[in-house]
Amino acid sequence: MNGSILVVEDDPAIVFGLKTNLVFEGFSVATAVDLDSALRAAEEQPPDLVVLDLMLAGGSSGFAVIESLRGRGFRGPILVLSARGAETDKVSALRLGADDYVTKPFGLAEVNARIAALLRRSTPIAPAVAETIRFGQCEIDVGARRLRVGRSEVVLTRLEFDLLLFLVQNPGQVLSRARLLREVWGLSHDGSARTVDNVVAHLRSKLGDARHLVTLRGAGYRFELEPSRSRSK
Repeated sequence: MNGSILVVEDDPAIVFGLKTNLVFEGFSVATAVDLDSALRAAEEQPPDLVVLDLMLAGGSSGFAVIESLRGRGFRGPILVLSARGAETDKVSALRLGADDYVTKPFGLAEVNARIAALLRRSTPIAPAVAETIRFGQCEIDVGARRLRVGRSEVVLTRLEFDLLLFLVQNPGQVLSRARLLREVWGLSHDGSARTVDNVVAHLRSKLGDARHLVTLRGAGYRFELEPSRSRSK
């Protein structure tokens, strides 16, 4: 068994196709059709990954599902499959805590590849390579995938944590948006530069001292362990 997946979708034909495919790939699959049933299913048996539509039964919103799952402490990957292809929808889903976004119609081979990539990134780091990284008032426990700012733990989405970790592991380097999309989101991700900017903005607000993360107009971003106080945010 490869793990468990919760499919939150109210179209019976899509549910049947996804479930049949995922079971064939070796996953156990639970299903839900709206916000209440999704939260109930996730609480009864927390999945390794959630596949989610944005338009659900009874007028339920997939955005509300993402926000509620993250608010309840669910840290697993969330893959959105939606007919809503506007950039604003993608940005909103990613900012709320989704990890990837695929527009309908979609191919099952692509969905399988994205699920595999998300699960690879979510695999806990082995204790042998676990480490603690400190800068300013921040402390990152790499193995536990946790961030503390001062005395408080700050909850990050999976994308926010992956982005922060990549930045701090490459201090002083100019990192273009294209490289961040490739290295953090994955080669197959079809996001835009604005997708990166929005996640960076959300991450900055959680770090407290945003001077560590420097914006370079037209070039990208640079992480500084000891930022200059004269440098603008």
